[in-house]
Amino acid sequence: MYNSYAQTNTQSVSQFDVDIPEVIIQHIPADIKITIPAFINNFADTVDISINNKLETVIFKNGHYKFDYQFENDEELTISIDDQSFSRNITPVPLWMSILPPLVAIFMALVFREVYSALFIGLMVGSVIITFYQGIVFWKAIFFGIFAIIDVYILESLNDSAHLSVIVFSMMIGAMVTLISHNGGTKGVVNILSRYANSPRSGQFVTWLLGIAIFFDDYANTLVVGNTMRPVTDRLKISREKLSYIVDSTAAPITSIAFVTTWIGAELSYIQDGINTIGINESAYDIFLHSLKYSFYPILALLFILILVYKKRDFGPMLNAERNARKHGINDIHPGFKSEFDSVQSGTEKWYNAVIPVIVIIVGAITGLVSTGLHEVGWDQGLGFSKNLSNVIGHADSYKALLWSSLAGVLVAVILTTSQKIMSLKQSIDSLVKGFKTMVTAVLILVLAWSLALITQYMHTADFISGILLEINITPFLIPSITFILAALVAFATGSSWGTMAILYPLILPSSWLIAQESGMDYDQSMAIFYNVVSTVLAGSVLGDHCSPISDTTILSSLASSCNHIEHVRTQLPYALTVGLVATFLGTLPAAYGVPSYILFVVNLIVLYLIVVVFGKKVE
Repeated sequence: MYNSYAQTNTQSVSQFDVDIPEVIIQHIPADIKITIPAFINNFADTVDISINNKLETVIFKNGHYKFDYQFENDEELTISIDDQSFSRNITPVPLWMSILPPLVAIFMALVFREVYSALFIGLMVGSVIITFYQGIVFWKAIFFGIFAIIDVYILESLNDSAHLSVIVFSMMIGAMVTLISHNGGTKGVVNILSRYANSPRSGQFVTWLLGIAIFFDDYANTLVVGNTMRPVTDRLKISREKLSYIVDSTAAPITSIAFVTTWIGAELSYIQDGINTIGINESAYDIFLHSLKYSFYPILALLFILILVYKKRDFGPMLNAERNARKHGINDIHPGFKSEFDSVQSGTEKWYNAVIPVIVIIVGAITGLVSTGLHEVGWDQGLGFSKNLSNVIGHADSYKALLWSSLAGVLVAVILTTSQKIMSLKQSIDSLVKGFKTMVTAVLILVLAWSLALITQYMHTADFISGILLEINITPFLIPSITFILAALVAFATGSSWGTMAILYPLILPSSWLIAQESGMDYDQSMAIFYNVVSTVLAGSVLGDHCSPISDTTILSSLASSCNHIEHVRTQLPYALTVGLVATFLGTLPAAYGVPSYILFVVNLIVLYLIVVVFGKKVE
């Protein structure tokens, strides 16, 4: 987002254009671009310019002369080149205001339990602040800021191939699940699973197993598991809140720590950038493997579900939701979340009509990941199989793989339905269209959440949060725990675990290494802290994602489970925080002081077990 200003002299012989970002944040360097016509300087490699009466040499790059300028307070920016000059009064947005949009959205969502208006109001707060500090009077800033929500932020969030891929994939999954519901496939699966899922305990365990099985992508995990298991859990009187919790708390945790996932590429690239910055002779893959023994939150989040299921106990809002479901059953879908999946009418009940399309999606996604990864990096004969596979998957195009596999699943579902004459082609297409409609609410919330994340990106919310904590003079042993908390706060405020990793990894990894070295630690001790920090950025991102009502995976989990979104967040929050606190103080912190991880995992599990026994109450 830039504003462009052209400057000319009185004879209009020479001119230069100045591009200034529309959003100027206090204490954050602004990227300013200058374009000088070729007939003036013939695209010289450098040019001398005067910036506020101080001579600077700027470099020509990507068609522009660029320099960073940090605005501390209201000031007039003056740029002079020879006898030409440009000046503009700049009022930067105070950095502390960057926390207001996500904070308002989260507060509104939790208090009023309505996510659409909460996200919109959060967007409005951010948009109005940005508009006001662009020099527009307050009442006009409100007017223009509101309309900027749709013509700037929503459009820009949609002008992202990754976001569009998620929307298309979600709609394809919704269409396929509706079709396999209408052709009797879902009912057939319910009949099969009923043999194993014949009680609330076994039903929750089967849901957990499916969540672990679809380990390669968190989006695919939430949509497939939530939609597939909902009829089973409904019959067993398992609350929608509990279903969405199991779905959400298996998706990101398993995807973040598995070796072959859509996350691994981003994780390895961030780690490699950190290695390059500090100049250590380690491979990104080896560092990732070493960091897994410090991944307390993702692993404990997965195991905590098993403790709850085994003991048949719950606490907090989840206990009330479960008891209500056992007593009254699942008879009501919250307004705005009614789904075609809940009105299935079919006389044919063949399990393979559902299982085959789902298997096609799983196998197709993995095949697509391998195919696109091989196209990018090939197969290195010098590496072992597991490292090669991780390298290939890490460089794969996960969005292409998911789009291909979802389309393949839909086509297979249509072929199975029409070839068995269960439904005509027209009926099958009508069923797919109904499935598209069921995802409209999910798409609406996702678009609003992405737009809010864009606001937080422009306003540098993460810089504000991380800057506060990084300025504290701390011992290296506390860095992993503080990093975990910082990552959780950033992910909670922005609603994006991926965005949190992208922001914090480049910031935290070099900082943690330098602090460890400056404190006098030897190489092995510094590497232990480094491994721990690598894991805590990831783990904290997942925790914050679980707690945030504006997180895309949290939203998808509630939508796939047909659970009221705010109820999902409200019931999941105590569980996520419980595991997060235990993981921090009995896992991450003592691990930094050298306590072996295998001992800490045992201690953590015992403590979590005791928490469930002491504070949890029998549901049935």
